[in-house]
Amino acid sequence: MAGLKTSCILLLLVAVVATKPADDDKKTRVKHNELSDEEHFLNEEHNPDYDHEAFLGEDEADIYDQLPPEESKRRLSLLVDKIDSDNDGQVTQLELKQWIEYTQKRYITDDARRQWSAHNPKGKPNLNWDEYKALVYGFMDGLSEDELKTDDEGESYLQMLSRDERRWKLADTNGDGELSFEEFTDFLHPEESQHMKDIVIVETMEDIDKDKDGMISMEEYIGDMYKGAEDETEPGWVNNEREQFAQYRDKNKDGAMDKDEVRDWIIPPDYDHANAESKHLIGEADSDADGQLTKQEILDKYDVFVGSQVTDFGEALNRHDEF
Repeated sequence: MAGLKTSCILLLLVAVVATKPADDDKKTRVKHNELSDEEHFLNEEHNPDYDHEAFLGEDEADIYDQLPPEESKRRLSLLVDKIDSDNDGQVTQLELKQWIEYTQKRYITDDARRQWSAHNPKGKPNLNWDEYKALVYGFMDGLSEDELKTDDEGESYLQMLSRDERRWKLADTNGDGELSFEEFTDFLHPEESQHMKDIVIVETMEDIDKDKDGMISMEEYIGDMYKGAEDETEPGWVNNEREQFAQYRDKNKDGAMDKDEVRDWIIPPDYDHANAESKHLIGEADSDADGQLTKQEILDKYDVFVGSQVTDFGEALNRHDEF
């Protein structure tokens, strides 16, 4: 009977995993990324691909399609009308900054909407914990804690249930046991919410601190990223990460990262990339040096914003009411 229950658990785990975000890989431990995965500078020159992804958003830039210049300009012209939020014919640095922030955060909203629909099929204004728990962890009903702990997968899902409930309560700002869409977004993406950021640090330390001493040693730090066989030659990046740990992560040089040092690693002190990029784009296209851009100035420098390859702006234009 125990073997049958274990098999059922394993099958159901596969289904549940599809409803939850994928596990973070080495690169996604850090929650504050730049506006693009492209290098910002190439040979000391500003990389136009970085500008395009910053302006359009990475997801949109990933589906670039070949377009002739005139079609690129036509679509860019429509997009400028949306960026010019006060419709005064001028795109200010603030409006451009707000647009860049919107494109960068759009993937979070899209993910939250997908999961909200999946977990709230009746479209209610709020989702309560019992409903969420039943949908995601309902396969555990009827199984005792001891039975779940008979295999690693069952044990891990007990831990995930506990973690989700803790995160849910933190996202539930009014304490009514239910989450609005905005609160549910905080639950899914705590790194984007000021009052949720501490839970990201706590969860990271729980994942990596294997000896539970409240610190992350270099071995634990590397072990979270690299799990090669003992006789395997380490790739070069592993040694680079050891150097990063020794020189930059472990600030007080005591051989391990404490909570504050983990915070600096996972959620680095804010640098306003959108502000810097909007200033750069204005500087590139502001032909009359008045500190703002007309539509014509943007179109004259269309290659700075979108190049001859631009994404399908249709989706962005359809979403203008969210901006």
